[in-house]
Amino acid sequence: MQSLSPTLAWHDARTYIYALAFTLAGIALPALCHLIPHGGLSLLPIYFFTLIAAYRFGWRTGLLTALLTPLANHLLTAMPPAAMLPAILTKSLLLAAFAALVAARSRRPLWLGLVVVVAAYQLAGSLLEWAYTGSLAAALQDVRLGLPGILLQIGGGWLVLRKWGAM
Repeated sequence: MQSLSPTLAWHDARTYIYALAFTLAGIALPALCHLIPHGGLSLLPIYFFTLIAAYRFGWRTGLLTALLTPLANHLLTAMPPAAMLPAILTKSLLLAAFAALVAARSRRPLWLGLVVVVAAYQLAGSLLEWAYTGSLAAALQDVRLGLPGILLQIGGGWLVLRKWGAM
């Protein structure tokens, strides 16, 4: 049985085209969310397109999107602040890895896969953030304040991927 999510190769131009498109979308969505008070903290928009890229096109496209989106946002808008970049990059890379892994292993379209992906990157990312900051409160901020964003990643991700034919 063929995997639901093709993994694009490094030599495939689509890897870079999709990564660029997802990065641009990953700049636009946080900009819109930051128009809402605490929109960035509660909606976690910086992760959304990394989830889509990695789940639909594999780890390479996901990895590029995971790295480029936070860095481009920081350079263009100073958001996220430099102090938050290590935690956001860590979670973003974990999200790309988990999304690509779950998508590659999926044989049936299940929204539960997205729940597993989001829970796994949040748990692993929070543990790593706690380890290098020493602050449990900072490590749990995404979960504590970002529940709407977590639900958006799962529900919105499911809708986008379903429309795209990945699920």
